Amino acid sequence: MRKIDLIEISNVYNNATRGPWKSYIEGRDHESGSSFIMTGQEDNRDYDIEFISVKNEDQDFIAMARNVIPELVEEIKRLQKLLDDNSIFY
Repeated sequence: MRKIDLIEISNVYNNATRGPWKSYIEGRDHESGSSFIMTGQEDNRDYDIEFISVKNEDQDFIAMARNVIPELVEEIKRLQKLLDDNSIFY
């Protein structure tokens, strides 16, 4: 991945509502109300994200992506640094 791609991805998640995000599916995670994504933590919540129409699996993916993309970007940067630091051996 190019450095510019990682910067753009980082800008998107840094501008998004803070995490963690947790997906709550009606009938799976609670019994009444609607399905939603809770943003923030229980004791420091932001707003809930509700969809007009979304498959449960897509909602779970959206919430999970907010939580893991920052970690994946940092891991890519770490691995790229290792490759750069060891480039004298190639």
